[in-house]
Amino acid sequence: METDMNGNGTGTHDDGDASGSLRGKVVVLGVTGGIAAYKSAELVRRLVKLKAEVHVIMTKAAQEFVSPLTFRTLSSNPVVTDMFGEPGAWNVMHVSLAQRADIVVVAPATANCIGKIASGIADDMLTTTIMATQAPVLLAPSMNTRMFLNPIVQGNLRKLASLGYIIMEPAEGELACGDVGRGRMPEPGEIVEKICRILSDGSPVMEDKRDLEGISVLVTAGPTQEALDPVRYLTNRSSGKMGYALAEAARDRGARVCLISGPTSLPAPVGVDFIRVRSAQEMFEAVIARFEDADVVIKAAAVADYRPVRVAGQKIKKGDGRMVLELEPTPDILGELGRRKGAKLLVGFAAETRDVVESAKDKLIRKNLDMIVANDVSRYDAGFNVDTNAVTIIGRDGSIEEVPLSSKREVAEKVLDAVARLMRARS
Repeated sequence: METDMNGNGTGTHDDGDASGSLRGKVVVLGVTGGIAAYKSAELVRRLVKLKAEVHVIMTKAAQEFVSPLTFRTLSSNPVVTDMFGEPGAWNVMHVSLAQRADIVVVAPATANCIGKIASGIADDMLTTTIMATQAPVLLAPSMNTRMFLNPIVQGNLRKLASLGYIIMEPAEGELACGDVGRGRMPEPGEIVEKICRILSDGSPVMEDKRDLEGISVLVTAGPTQEALDPVRYLTNRSSGKMGYALAEAARDRGARVCLISGPTSLPAPVGVDFIRVRSAQEMFEAVIARFEDADVVIKAAAVADYRPVRVAGQKIKKGDGRMVLELEPTPDILGELGRRKGAKLLVGFAAETRDVVESAKDKLIRKNLDMIVANDVSRYDAGFNVDTNAVTIIGRDGSIEEVPLSSKREVAEKVLDAVARLMRARS
């Protein structure tokens, strides 16, 4: 019996419907026993509006939150609630739905359901259908924050991600149990957008795009903070979004991913080994400690070049005159990796404000990189602290690929496409 009763808060917002159409697509939606089940009704409405054929499977616990009649009315299809119910047509129901599905979506996905799927348990219509399908399976976790962060749940999510299941990050906010934290089911509009991307041509998460299977990828992200005193520090405007997008994209393509992140407001991606650091020195030590296990290293972090020579033990008081800071260089992480890399594939980033391509080419040679991704961070719509980016991917062989303004996830896919091509050329 599912017991994840403390799932989501009750706030919603209109994310708008995904562009395009799902006409001719069959979506099998699994609804499990969390309070966020009420949001699944809106999810069905949006999918039907995009012309999808929606078939809903409800677990026994889900029916304690929402009536099957609600989903039957919205989908215009019978709702499956019983593994041994009389079928509407003469077929083996779970096999029929599994074969017809273009995608199987579980929203909300409780800790109980996630655990059963990860363990290969098929004891109801939903888990049996998931076991029988070859369609992409999208999970939208929803549960209490403490449950979500439980090592068992996190381990199950990592296992499922490594097997090719597509996992959406839960949102942060107020939960039904009164806690505030991660665990809210993504809004229906976000789930619809994800479904559309999965089912569209060229999607970064199509089932057959697993070209990094078995590869170990180390990604760095975010800024570093170099302390001046217990209150103040030197840092930069990096949000970490590009590095996190790279880690998530590599995970979805089958890689084993380690993400080392400086301070950001972003939640740790599901299904990756996540390490949080603060200073350039801490990032240096974390990267070096895990370097030997990596096949590919992507250094997307904006690491401080300098740090204060002396860190005050107490807050520095404001005086009448000027204050002069003496700075010293931080460890050159990328340069050290370039000296050690051997057969590993090393990718750097160059955040520039002028002479972008030429500066990046120089850095590629100096640091002994295989590839570098250059971007102009003086642009208002690219680089730091925005959701879009425009980059130039430069190979050591002189190849240049321009990636126009795109979402950071789309840019991440282009970078990984280049990584995959280079790995194939070496094999």
